[in-house]
Amino acid sequence: MFTLLDPGSYLRTPWKNGGGTTVDIAFEGDVWRFGRTPIVKPGPFSDYTGFDRVQVLVAGSGLVLETPTGEIDVRQPFRPVRFTGETPIVSRLEAGPVEVVNLIGLRARVKIDIVVLDEERTIHVEPGTHFVYTPHGEATVAVQGDERKLAADHALRLDVPVPTRLTGVRSSTLVASVLERRE
Repeated sequence: MFTLLDPGSYLRTPWKNGGGTTVDIAFEGDVWRFGRTPIVKPGPFSDYTGFDRVQVLVAGSGLVLETPTGEIDVRQPFRPVRFTGETPIVSRLEAGPVEVVNLIGLRARVKIDIVVLDEERTIHVEPGTHFVYTPHGEATVAVQGDERKLAADHALRLDVPVPTRLTGVRSSTLVASVLERRE
């Protein structure tokens, strides 16, 4: 099943720590959230103990996440990074405000990931919920060969019961995946 998600349907949610607002593209209660977040000033990240997080820089540059054990480098756009929600993090902005795409999932219930789908690249996604999202400009993706066009800041939600082939046709997109844990 395919559902087109447009910015008019996105919700704005204040951060748990009160430091900003997230634009929720999609979410399922307290189990997972997929959204886009501006980070306009450095500061602590919200505590998401028990959750896994994947983050991708989509606008700006120079984001560094400082942790007690070292830095998580998010300086380059379209390079996903993964960390646990209980990791104490303070953001550092080296070149002004940035925007990131976040996927947050309750570790006991779901497995999450974000991959970059470039033009002419094909990936296979497992049964589950997936979002093809284009943060900038128009993009085209083929789902099992069926081409779908997306405008900037739009997403295509795919709820697939079987392994499914996605191919980047025009421009790069992000593919966020939420898979139920079966262990």
